[in-house]
Amino acid sequence: MIEAGPRFEVVALGSVGSTNDEAHALARQGAADRTAVTAEEQLGGRGRRGRAWASPPGNLYLSAILRPSCPAGQAAQLSFIAALAVRDLVRRFLPDSVPVAVKWPNDVLVDGLKISGILLETGPVSGGDVEYVILGMGINLAHYPTDSERPATSLAAQGADPGVLAARDTLLQALGHWDSQWRTQGFPAIREAWLRDAIGLGAPIQVRLPDSTLEGVFADLDGDGALLLQQPDGRRRITAGDVFLAR
Repeated sequence: MIEAGPRFEVVALGSVGSTNDEAHALARQGAADRTAVTAEEQLGGRGRRGRAWASPPGNLYLSAILRPSCPAGQAAQLSFIAALAVRDLVRRFLPDSVPVAVKWPNDVLVDGLKISGILLETGPVSGGDVEYVILGMGINLAHYPTDSERPATSLAAQGADPGVLAARDTLLQALGHWDSQWRTQGFPAIREAWLRDAIGLGAPIQVRLPDSTLEGVFADLDGDGALLLQQPDGRRRITAGDVFLAR
């Protein structure tokens, strides 16, 4: 059962370019902390590093506006609360026998297949703190891409059909819970919950960086959320990159 967290004010839209863009516009206009923007479809959805994100009707597209009053580096930890919230949503509607895991930095996998995308963007910095954070989340409810580098799935493909509204409400309930945990207890509580379901921990992985590819063992997650990669000459701290499990 997902513990109730603070409620979100929902702005429901039809067809948009991207919910993150709509959320940025609302945030600049003064939208309150914990405002969520949803859309039936996105015509210009995007993922990490500007990758296109297919967004047909039937899936859940949601961007949450958060105002945590913290430096940008610390705000990056919010991608972990998004992953935990998506994990909770998926688990709510799937049998316990279906394996659900999180993968650094912010993937959620169902039976090893990608079921969501998470994109964190920050607003301007004022007085050392970000004015707001946008947590964009796309969850494959009815559809999933068949031509992506990472094999994907959807809740429908796994035999579940919660509907967009039920999925939205479940996600926001979970997001409110983990956001409240992060604000009151800090990152250690989030790190502990995330590590319990982390795939690849203690195993060989490949980390693709913009200019190189590293190999090693996923040794741990540090206190700021960086991946610690164990290599023959010691541990390397990774703050951004794409992780692939060794085959």
